[in-house]
Amino acid sequence: MTVKILDKLTLEADNVRAGVTIYETSDEYIPIYKMEPPHIEAATSAVLDHIRERLVEVVQVNISEITDPKAAEDIKQRFLSKAIQLIQDEFPRLTKAEQLSLAGKLVHDMLGLGDLELLINDPNLEEIVINSSSDPVWVYHKKFGWLKTNIKISSEEQIYNYSSIIGRKVGRQISNLNPLMDAHLLTGDRVNATLFPISNLGNTITIRKFARNPWTMTHFISPEFNTIPKNIAALLWLSMEYELNVLVAGGTASGKTSVLNAMLSFIPTNHRILSIEDTRELLLPQYVHWVPLTTREPNPEGKGEVTMLDLLVNSLRMRPDRIVVGEIRREREAEVLFEAMHTGHSVYSTIHADRAEQVKGRLTNPPINLPEELLESLHLVLVQFRHRKMRIRRTLEVAEVVPRYKPDGDIAIDMNVLYKWNPKTDKMDQTGKSTRLYDEITLHTGMSEKEINQDLKDKERILQWMVDHNINVVDAVGKVIADYYQDPDSIIDLASKNKKPSEILTPDLLKKLELNKGS
Repeated sequence: MTVKILDKLTLEADNVRAGVTIYETSDEYIPIYKMEPPHIEAATSAVLDHIRERLVEVVQVNISEITDPKAAEDIKQRFLSKAIQLIQDEFPRLTKAEQLSLAGKLVHDMLGLGDLELLINDPNLEEIVINSSSDPVWVYHKKFGWLKTNIKISSEEQIYNYSSIIGRKVGRQISNLNPLMDAHLLTGDRVNATLFPISNLGNTITIRKFARNPWTMTHFISPEFNTIPKNIAALLWLSMEYELNVLVAGGTASGKTSVLNAMLSFIPTNHRILSIEDTRELLLPQYVHWVPLTTREPNPEGKGEVTMLDLLVNSLRMRPDRIVVGEIRREREAEVLFEAMHTGHSVYSTIHADRAEQVKGRLTNPPINLPEELLESLHLVLVQFRHRKMRIRRTLEVAEVVPRYKPDGDIAIDMNVLYKWNPKTDKMDQTGKSTRLYDEITLHTGMSEKEINQDLKDKERILQWMVDHNINVVDAVGKVIADYYQDPDSIIDLASKNKKPSEILTPDLLKKLELNKGS
C-alpha cells in the first residue's frame, strides 16, 4: 500500500489540541482525514468520569438558562472553570497545558459534540456529515473535496443526543414525532438532522460551516478566488445603490447566500434593511440600519410558530427601504415578495436555479406559480455556479429581466443575458447589451449612459483598491462604502492615488484586517 501525504495541520478548541493528517492511499478511493486527539489512559478516563459526576453536582444551571441560547457560553465557562479546579486537585503533577486540555475535553463531551468540536474549528472544512454510527464521519474540504475521517460516533443514541443538544440551544426540537430538524450552532453554522427510520441507515447530522469572517466582495474579486469580475461587482453596486431588485440563483453550495451577503454592503447607510431567514446566515456591516428577523418552529403542542410569510407580511409594516429574504420557496412568500417590489420596496433574495431562464421557469411554475407579469418588478438575476471537479465557484450568468408587451396587452418576460462565464478562458464574456438597467437608472437619476459608464469605472477603481490593500473584513468594506456615499469624490481620489487604508480606516478596523490576514 502506497501513502501520499496531502496536508498536515493542528486543530485547537477550548485548549484541546489534535493533529490532522490528510493523505491518499492506493487501497482507498477517497482521501483520508485522520485526526489524532489527545490520548487518555484508562485510569485517567475513570477519574474523569468521577469529575464529570462532581461537575453535575456542583455547577448550578437553571431551567431558564438551558433554553436560553444567550446563556450557553456562560454555562460553558462555569463548567470549564470548575473542571479546571477539580482536575488540578486530582492531577496536580500534570502540566498546566495538560490540565486545560483535559478540562476542555470534559466540557466537549458534556456540553458539546465531542471530537466534532475540533472538526468545527478546522477553517478548511465546509461540511461535516454523520451518516450513521456504522459509517465514519465525512467532511468536505475546500481544497480536497470529500474526505473520509477516522472518527466514528459510538451509537445511534449518541447521534440523537448530539442533535438534541444542538436543537435545545436554539429552541428547536427533534423526536420520533418530529424526525427532521433544521437548526444552527451558536457559531452560526447551519445544521440539519434526521432520525431513523426516515433516514434508513441511521440517524444523521449535516453541519454546513460558514466562514467566521464573512465573505466580502473583495474576496470574490481577488485572484485567489476569481469568483466575480470587478466589472460585474461594480454593476451590482450600481444596481444596489439605485434600488433595483436582484435575485441570486444557483445550485446547492454554489455560494448564493455568500454573494447576497456581500452585495448587501453596497446599500446606502441611510436605508433601513429588514432580513428574513429560517436560520441566521447574513452578517452586515455595523454601519447599516439593519433589523434581522428569523422564523420559529411550533412548540410540541403545535403552537407559537412564526413562518417566513408571517415575518414578510409584518415587515411591510416596519417601514423598510430594503427587504432581504433568505430563499424563495413557496407561492405565498413569493407573491408577497413581488407585491413588496410593486409597492416600492427594494427586494433581494436567493432561489435554486441553474440558469437565468430557469429562474423564470421556477417562479412561474408550481410550486411557486407566479403570474408572469409579476416578474416585471424584478430587474437583475445573478446565477452562481459550483464546479465540483475543479472545486471552484463562479458567477455563471448575469441577466436583466425585460418585460415585453404582447399585442393582446399581456406582459411576457424575457431574460436578457448580459454576461456569461466562459469555461475555456475562465472569464466572463459580454453576451448582450442592456436594454433595461441603464434606462431604469436614467429614469430615476437623470444620468446619461456616459455618466453611468463613468460611475461604473469609478466603482471598479474603488473595488480594485480594496483588493490591492486586502480590505476584506465586512466592517472595513462597509466603512469604505459608507464613506463613499457620504463623500464619493474623496473615496474615488483615495483609490485613484492608491493611498493607504489608514487614511480612512480606524485603528480597530486595521487591526481586524491584520488578524484576518493571519487567519
